[in-house]
Amino acid sequence: MVGPSRPQFVLFGSSIVQLCFSHGGWGSILSDIYSRKADILLRGYYGWNSRRAVQVLDQVFPKDAPVQPALVIVYFGGNDSMGPHSSGLGPHVPLDEYMENMRKIAIHLKIFENQSLSDTTRIVFMSCPPVDEARVSSSTSGIFSEVVRTNELCQIYSNSCIKLCQELGVKVVDLFSAFQKRDGWTTACFTDGIHLSAEGSKIVVEEILKVLKEAEWVPSLHWKSMPTEFSEDSPYDLVAADGKQTLNPSEWTFHREVHWD
Repeated sequence: MVGPSRPQFVLFGSSIVQLCFSHGGWGSILSDIYSRKADILLRGYYGWNSRRAVQVLDQVFPKDAPVQPALVIVYFGGNDSMGPHSSGLGPHVPLDEYMENMRKIAIHLKIFENQSLSDTTRIVFMSCPPVDEARVSSSTSGIFSEVVRTNELCQIYSNSCIKLCQELGVKVVDLFSAFQKRDGWTTACFTDGIHLSAEGSKIVVEEILKVLKEAEWVPSLHWKSMPTEFSEDSPYDLVAADGKQTLNPSEWTFHREVHWD
C-alpha cells in the first residue's frame, strides 16, 4: 500500500474486464482520466460467468475490509448468454439464474452503503454488448468446440440486466444499444468479434462517464468533480513566458487523444 490514499474504482467481470488494459482498452483510458484522482483496480477473469462470480464475492469484496471501494463497475453476461453445450459443460447460465446471480452481486455490494465509512460504495453494471456474429461463426479452433454467440441471446441478457438494475436502483450502461449507434460497429468495435478494440473501448468509457456525470452522488465520482492529488501551485513548476510566474500542470489534459467530458 502506498499513499496518499485515493478512492478505489474496482472493475469486476469477465474477459472484457481482464483485457481492458489491452488494445487501448477502457481500463487504461479510465486510469489516464482518473490519474491523481482515483486508483483503478482490475478484478477481471477470462471466461467467467456470473455463477463463478458469485462464488468469490466474499473474497473479492470482503465485508470486513478496512477500506471499501468508492465505485465498482460490474460486467458479466457475455459468457452466460452463450448457447448451452450438449454435455452440460461450459459457461452458459440460464437466464433466470443469471438474473439471480446479478441480483446477489448487487445486494452484496450495496451492503457497503450501510457502513459508516467516509465514502459509500457506488455501483455501475454494464449490460451484455452485441457481437460480430459473422466473425464469431466463421472462427474455427482446434481447442474449443463450437461457440454459439448470437445477438438475439445477447439482447435478451442485456435487457434482463437493465431491467434488474432498474428494479434495484443500480446505475447501468446499456452496451448493447451504445455499440450499435456507431457506424460500422461490427468491424470497428472488436478485435475478434467479441473482445473490444480501442474504438469499442472508447464507447465504453463515454457511456461510463455519462453515468458518473449524471448520477446525483455525494461526493461526485465524475473526474472533473474530484480533487487532484498534490495540486498546489509550486515555484518548482515550469516558468511562464513572462518569466514572473510558474504554470501549474496538475490539470493539464492536452496530451489526450480524446478530450473527455
